[in-house]
Formats: sequence, C-alpha cells, structure tokens
Amino acid sequence: MKQPELGKKISELRKAKGLTQEELVEKCNLNVRTIQRIEAGEVTPRSYTIKTLFEALDYKWEEIKSGFSEENQKVPSYLYLAFAAGLLYFFLAFFEIGMEYEWTEGDGEINTASFLGVKIATFITYSVFILGWIKLETFLPNLLLKIALWTMLGANLIWYSVDGYALISGQIALENYYLIKISSFGLCYAFLGIGYLAYKKLWSNIPQIIGALGIVAGILIFSGIGVIFGLIPLTLFELGQLAFMIWAINKIGRSSSPDFPQA
Repeated sequence: MKQPELGKKISELRKAKGLTQEELVEKCNLNVRTIQRIEAGEVTPRSYTIKTLFEALDYKWEEIKSGFSEENQKVPSYLYLAFAAGLLYFFLAFFEIGMEYEWTEGDGEINTASFLGVKIATFITYSVFILGWIKLETFLPNLLLKIALWTMLGANLIWYSVDGYALISGQIALENYYLIKISSFGLCYAFLGIGYLAYKKLWSNIPQIIGALGIVAGILIFSGIGVIFGLIPLTLFELGQLAFMIWAINKIGRSSSPDFPQA
C-alpha cells in the first residue's frame, strides 16, 4: 500500500474509531503535523511510523507489512560518530569539572594550556553529541526537545568561548562568572529534561525517567547550593541519553523493526 491510499486508509480507520488527529497523537507519540501530512498523502512515512499508527488504531500490521519497502533503513553514519563523541565527552567532563574546581580555588598547579585543551575537547565532543540528538529528532519528532537541544548548543558555544577568552587573555577571572555560568547550564539541563518528558509511550517510558533526572539535575545545579548533589542525577541523565541513543540507533537499523518516521 502506497500513498495516497495509505493516508486515506489511516484517515478512515481513525474516523471509524471516532478519534480526532489530536487524540491519535496522544496514542502514538507523533505530532499533529506529521499525521496531517500522512493522511493528506504529502509524505510517505517510514515503516516504524506506519506500524505505530496501525497499532494505535487496533489494525493488524501484519496484513499490510509486506507492502512496504525496507529501503532507507541504513543508519546515518553521523549517529555512530555522535554516540562515540558522547561517550568520550562523558569521561572528559569529569576532568573538566575537576580542573575547573581546582582553578577557581586558586590552585596554581593547573597548566593553562592543558586546561584549555580539555575544554576544547569537551566542547567539540559534546557539540557533536548534541547535533546527533538533533539528527535523531528527525526520526523521533519532538519539537520541544529540538528547541532545548539548540538552546543547550548555543549556551555551550557562548560559555566555552568566554572560558577560552578568559584563559588566553587573563583579563577575566573564571571564578568571577562561574556561578552565573553554572546557573545557566542548570536551566538548559532542566529544559532538556522537559523535552525528554514530552515523549510518551516510547521505550517503556524510559525517556520520561531520563527527563525527570534532567529536571532534578538542572534545578540543583541552577540553585548553586546543590551543584555537588546535582552531579549524581546529571551523571545518570547523561548515561540515559547515551542509552537512549543506542536504543534509537538499534531501532533504525533493524530490518525486522523498521525506521522511525521522518517528519
């Protein structure tokens, strides 16, 4: 079954169930615009999306599964790079946090060049990881998360640039704006958490657990007082992001469980 027949079929099943497009959205974790475009025959959704829609409409997926091509199921190579970068960032972040603490405490043993190198490496790896998530949002439509990801990317660009200038020029002391920087990152992590909470009925609601961890970590970090305590949920949050990315990559690449939709 191909477009526009597919869109008409989904529309007929939805109306037969007495569901609006908004109500169908709640059942299958897609956005309204995606469903509108599918029903109008404007786009051909990927098999994973079709399966999700028919399951939400209590229609037997097996009856039409053979009618869809298994092409376009190749995992974008960038996602593998993004995962590797995220894993490297996870370990680099510990070095950066430790060095920042010692630097702001006035430890003269920290080498400026080494500190700057760690910061550059941390910024690059985290940026690649975030861009990977932005790419994944194409397969897992979530506008709120997409905005949060771009916000976090922008915050990293600004603050790492300020850090670099401070270390190279020596005209700004890191400790003078450290709490402001930490608080802004706390807000960004809380925003990311809210973005992950927007996923529903996906991977046994694990994204919502990840989102809750992000919000808790963000609030603690933003407060300034709970920064140290915030590192625990933050670590779990970042591990959750890595695990979620692995799950998504696996789903995209499985021929027996086709790709996520492209919105």
